[in-house]
Amino acid sequence: MAAATTTTDANPTQPEKRATPPVQMFYCGVCTFPPEYCEFGNSISKCKEWLQAQSPDLYEKYYSNEALKAKLGTISQEAQSKLEEDTAKKEAKAEAKADAARKKKLVRPRSQIVIKRIERNKRKFVTSIRGLEAFGVDLKKAAKLFAQRFATGGSVTKNAAGIDEIVVQGDVSQEIYDMIAEANEGGGDGGKGSKKGLDVLKGVLVDNIEMIEEKRKKDPEQ
Repeated sequence: MAAATTTTDANPTQPEKRATPPVQMFYCGVCTFPPEYCEFGNSISKCKEWLQAQSPDLYEKYYSNEALKAKLGTISQEAQSKLEEDTAKKEAKAEAKADAARKKKLVRPRSQIVIKRIERNKRKFVTSIRGLEAFGVDLKKAAKLFAQRFATGGSVTKNAAGIDEIVVQGDVSQEIYDMIAEANEGGGDGGKGSKKGLDVLKGVLVDNIEMIEEKRKKDPEQ
């Protein structure tokens, strides 16, 4: 009688491998950093308020009294107060800067600069420039720059509408346009080929410049 043989499976069933689920990251809704790095940004107070509302557990982990004590260790109370004061000043400064940038961004695209060539008589002209202040240009410094560049008179005056404008003696409207364009092509920061003083005109949107001409009114016939 033949002996029974036992068959052994050469490829036993292997446990099913499953993909490791991705790690879910949690980011601050204010500064977009992970909560443990909010302190390195410029809006820590707002970050803490947001985190406390969105994830009280994480807030307790990073900003509870116990967590702060453990983090500060043996730092003195005076040093701690100084640190908090410096942080508050830094945050306020950053917020003010960001607010100013937002306002400037809203104003600048709509702001118009008018360079006007005005005829006084057959051979005499003046050039007026209005609207530079909307781009942060110091009008007095710009008037001085134009006067020095063209060796002529230049001043800040109010026009008939009560708006400040720069008035330069002479027909220099195209030259002033070219100066503004050069200042905003990287030529006004003292780089190679730049002309000293053009940084006064930095930040102006050249596309917002309108060139117009005002001719002298003829005397009425007698």
